[in-house]
This record gives sequence, C-alpha cells and structure tokens, in this order.
Amino acid sequence: MDKPFAISLDVGSSLANRTGAWRVERPVYRDFLPPCNKACPAGENVQRWLYDAEDGHYERAWRTLVADNPFPAVMGRVCYHPCQTACNRGQLDEAVGINAVERFLGDEALRQGWTVPVTAAPTGRRVLVVGAGPTGLSAAYHLRLLGHDVTVRDAADRPGGMMRYGIPAYRLPREVLDGEIARIVAMGVRLELGTRVGSVEPELAEGRFDAVLVAVGAQLGKRAYVPAGEAARILDAVQVLHDVADADAPRLGRRVVVYGGGNTALDAARTARRLGAEEAIVVYRRTRDRMPAHDSEVTEALEEGVQMRWLSTISHADAGRITIEKMELDETGFPRGTGELEDLDADSVVLALGQESDLSLVEGVPGLVVADGVVQVDEHLMTGRPGLFAGGDAVPSERTVTVGVGHGKRAARHIDAYLRGIAAPDAPPAPDAEFGALNTWYYADAPHQVRPRLEGPRRAGTFDEVVQGLTAETALFEARRCMSCGNCFGCDNCFGVCPDNAIKKLPDGTYAVDYDYCKGCGLCVEECPCGAIEMVPEEG
Repeated sequence: MDKPFAISLDVGSSLANRTGAWRVERPVYRDFLPPCNKACPAGENVQRWLYDAEDGHYERAWRTLVADNPFPAVMGRVCYHPCQTACNRGQLDEAVGINAVERFLGDEALRQGWTVPVTAAPTGRRVLVVGAGPTGLSAAYHLRLLGHDVTVRDAADRPGGMMRYGIPAYRLPREVLDGEIARIVAMGVRLELGTRVGSVEPELAEGRFDAVLVAVGAQLGKRAYVPAGEAARILDAVQVLHDVADADAPRLGRRVVVYGGGNTALDAARTARRLGAEEAIVVYRRTRDRMPAHDSEVTEALEEGVQMRWLSTISHADAGRITIEKMELDETGFPRGTGELEDLDADSVVLALGQESDLSLVEGVPGLVVADGVVQVDEHLMTGRPGLFAGGDAVPSERTVTVGVGHGKRAARHIDAYLRGIAAPDAPPAPDAEFGALNTWYYADAPHQVRPRLEGPRRAGTFDEVVQGLTAETALFEARRCMSCGNCFGCDNCFGVCPDNAIKKLPDGTYAVDYDYCKGCGLCVEECPCGAIEMVPEEG
C-alpha cells in the first residue's frame, strides 16, 4: 500500500523519494564562539573544559584549562570573571559559576599532584623573562611548553609578583600560589630571585639571550601631594600590602583612613582591619557607582566593617587627625569641592591613588618608546627593539592577574614565532553564539551553586581565606549548567526530530546532513538546544 505523500518513504528506497530539490535553504552545522570564551582575557577555551567537567573528567578538564592558563587555582580566586558577565545563561536565570568550577579544578590538581610534561624538543633558544608575576610566569610556562630554555629574574626574594605582594592572603592563600608556581618550576623554568636587572639591552646585545620579555609589575605607588603637617603618618598602600606579605606588617593604629577608590584601596582597608584597626575608612572623591573597584570587593569590605566616605577628599592631614572636604560631581561627572569641611580621627593615612611600573631597566634601549609610564608595543607585544617584548602592567592594558596571564601566553606565542622566523598563526574569529539562537526550553531550572564564605568575628580578625570552594558534587552540578552555546554537544535532538531521516550520526559522534533527503524545513535548527545549526541559502 502506498504511503501518504507527506510521509517520507524509506530512506534510499528510490531516487524519486529524494526531497532535496524542494529546498530554498539548507541546515549546516557550525562552531560558534561562546561569549565566555570571547570575554576571557586569558584566552581560555572555557566551554571546552566545562564540557569535560560535566562528565566528572576533572583531570581532562584541568588539562584543557592549563593549555591556556597555568594558574587555575589562583584565577579561580582572584579573577573578576568577565566570562560570567558575558554568559548567555545569565539571560535565562543566573550565569554559570565558571570561576568557581575553575577554582575547584585548580585545587583538585594541587591535591592530586597533577603535573604538566614538556614534550616539545629543545630548540636551543634562550629567553629571559624579567618579572616573576602573572605575565612573566605565564610566558615562561608557555615558552617551556614550546621547547625554549627560560630564565626568570625578579628583584624580590619570592616569586609571584603582585599575586604575592599585592593580593592579601585572605583572597589568595600562599600555599595555593606556591603550589602552582612550583609546577611551573618543575617544568624546567629557571628562577633567579633577588636579582635586579639594571638594563635589558646588554642581555640582547651581548647575545646572552635570544629574546627578552619585560614583565615587571606595577609595584610603585603613584606619588600624590596631600597637604600634611610634619607629624602626620602617611603610608603607601602598595608598600603596606608588600610589608604584610613579607611578615613585616606596619603599625597602622586604631583608626586608619585609606585614600582612593580602587581594589588596592579596599585591600588596604580590609588588611588594616585584620591588623587590629577598630576603624578603617575609605575616602573617595566620587560615588560608589563611579568607583573603579569591583562591586564584589566593595560588598565584602562593607561586610567586614570598612566604612566609606563617598564624595570626599582629604584636604589636610596631621598627627591623629585629617580634614576632609565634601565633594560634588559636575555635569561631566568630575568631582569639585564644596568648601564644606569635616575633621576625622586618624592614626595613619594610607594612599592608594594608583600604581606604576619601574621602567628604569629599559632606559636608553634603542627604538624603545615609553609614553605615559608604559612601554609602547606592536600587535605582537614587541617593542621597537627587535627581540625585546613587553607585557602585563608594563604596557597599556587593564591591570589584572587575568590580563597578565593572557599577555604571557600571547607574548610566548609571538616570541616563539620571532625565534623561529615565522608568522604567529591567527585563526579567523568564529561568529558569536547569540542567546537568541538557543532553544532554552531544554534547559531545566538549575540554581547557581553558591560558594560558602567565612563569617563571624574570625573573618575580619585573621587572614584566613574568606571565599571557600565548591565540593566535587556542586562543581559537577555547576559545570552541567553550561548551555554549550553555539557548539554541538551530541544530544541527538536533530537526529531524532528530522521528519525525513536526513540527519546521519557518524561513528565519531558528530552529525551530517544528507541533502538528498533534507527538504529544508528547519526543524533541526528550531530544536537544537545550543544553536549549533543554522539555515543558509541553498547553493546554486
């Protein structure tokens, strides 16, 4: 008995059954760029390692992650996770806790003792990295993976740069930092600590190294004039945090005023509380919404009893007391004084008005240009001096650990290309995975897993870590909240819903369309949860 015309006949039974000639559009499988990947300054393949973690393959997920970033346990604590701000799931319910899963994987690697082998053949090329912070260590890691001999020099006695000397232990425990640095050293990276580089030019000119990367951090507090009496106690926030990291904490007194509005100012105020200050007050010239500090940092500071004086500036400081002037914002948002004054008790004033790098090591280098306190580089992070590269805080960029780690990877790739005399490959960007292309009906209501926090008097009274990590169970749940935006994850929806059996499942788990039988109805596109199929005009 003949089947109705609208019902497909058995596939392959007759050429007459083929419906492809009816199409005006055809479905194609595409790999789109997920917003999390696009937003990550370190260039992580976030979606890929989340996919590995969804099955509980934590080591495989970690190895995917560290192909781009050697500091997952660090970044899982200190990164401000722009990936989560960009996450498409945030438009459905709540963004995936990518940062929390990253921290879990990093901590798991430290617990399990996972290492990264160097399998590349030695190139015989020698690279000097100046600065053992996030940029320098990231570059050293990637250069070693490429087979180069790497020496890292730093003036400090311990490695880590601003990760150690600018981020307090309550945010980044030192055993975590030390563990991830030790893994890099075990790969064969040579650390020369307590060694200040006076000038980088001789290292290249005299042939001791084939390339040099300047990766010095912004460890100098910007000088600012504050009218003060001779007895006023004024300190620099960067130096305070450095001394605390060196177990040489200064005596700040019972009442501490911190002048500034960035993350360093809040770290200084929270540190003052932990050093025994009964009052820690942040004085800032603008309003909270204009504060450069991240909102999470402000919230945690307020939770710990740090006081905020918005729209205020210090007009004078003296022994045990400061005078602040109330400010107002003009129509452009610029603060201006009102003439209204108030006195505050203050045993010490900590200035946190910005930071800069010590670039004396590049003075006199031919072709190198320093402007506005940073080294000018091209798109390959190379300066005007061939073979001399720079990255991180030393170049124009946002100054975060994540950006530094990303610069280190980029610098390593371009240094490698320079040493080999080739062009560094740049893959063409994939189109963005848009939220509107997803079929969100398939994603069940799955609440975001919240990381526990240290609470109570102990929190502001010690340097114990405040934000805790996920468990194996909650990390697995959180990874599974990923919607795999724009990339097939093998759900079989297209295979199951096609009315013409035109979707073929291949032995490797991927899919292909038999266009002899596809009539271009678009049902596979509509029912694809992750938006990995799109309709394109029919060829010819």
